[in-house]
Amino acid sequence: MPDLAPYAHYALRDAAIPELPGHYRGKVRENYDLGDGRRLIVATDRLSAFDRILTAVPLKGQVLTQIARFWFDHTADLCPNHVLEYPDPNVLLCRSLTIMPVEVVVRDYLAGTTSTSILSMYKAGRREMYGHRFPDGMRPNQKLPATIITPTSKAFDAGHDEELTPAEIVATGLLTQAQWDEVCAKALALFAHGREMAAARGLILVDTKYEFGFAPDGSIVLADEIHTPDSSRYWFAETYPQRFEAGTAPQSFDKDFVRSWVVARCDPYKDDIPEIPQEIVLQAADIYVNVFAAITGQPLPLPDPAVPVLDRVRTNLARYF
Repeated sequence: MPDLAPYAHYALRDAAIPELPGHYRGKVRENYDLGDGRRLIVATDRLSAFDRILTAVPLKGQVLTQIARFWFDHTADLCPNHVLEYPDPNVLLCRSLTIMPVEVVVRDYLAGTTSTSILSMYKAGRREMYGHRFPDGMRPNQKLPATIITPTSKAFDAGHDEELTPAEIVATGLLTQAQWDEVCAKALALFAHGREMAAARGLILVDTKYEFGFAPDGSIVLADEIHTPDSSRYWFAETYPQRFEAGTAPQSFDKDFVRSWVVARCDPYKDDIPEIPQEIVLQAADIYVNVFAAITGQPLPLPDPAVPVLDRVRTNLARYF
């Protein structure tokens, strides 16, 4: 793997560009509405957890942007997406969409840790979830009898996603039956293709979240990101059977490396975050670079570390000023 020492001070912490219109700052992405039906999304290297920014990990924004690009390119024939072009390794130029008020999560395994995950609910004794009936006697991380969709409400303005059933989606007017049927067909096709490609790389695509939107003509378009380690859960196929039989957690990408370091040293919800050493940040960068190679089968094209990343981004976006 490449030596990332030259990138120790390369992180893109802020991408506020005054010359661009319609700026909106998200937790880790800077958004610019160009006012002509197009948007620029700049992926910074900020690492968010515990409702705060912990640090910035060099190359993280590029890795996530380029993994999504890999998958958008490989699934464009299955579902239209919002991509127009990539002016910079950290930047996506995309169509402006009306985001669908439903998030679509596709699952192949009884897994998860959040309150809306089927494993958490199953452990709490529930057997009816998201309009599906689950049998008794299932074990954590067990493969489901069939691939399922578990929709949630799309939480805007920092709200919380809420569990939905297909009947509720239609009855409350969030989507028409025809729209829901189309979204399900597209999501299942995307997931099946992703699962097949991941398997060829020795990975299990466990579950994933899709976000769809409506184009001005009402057509359904895939938005946000696809099959990145931030929106999807991957396990290593080789070690899954043994770990499942032993009742231990499947081997996965260690995305929580920095988070675990912080938790071991403070209560991140109450205390000040200690300064994270450069060696820890670089190890996190190495994990992201490895994740890119594992998912795509290609090495990450590394930028010139002598050119400050914000300078490069500004140069590549000058045509939109």
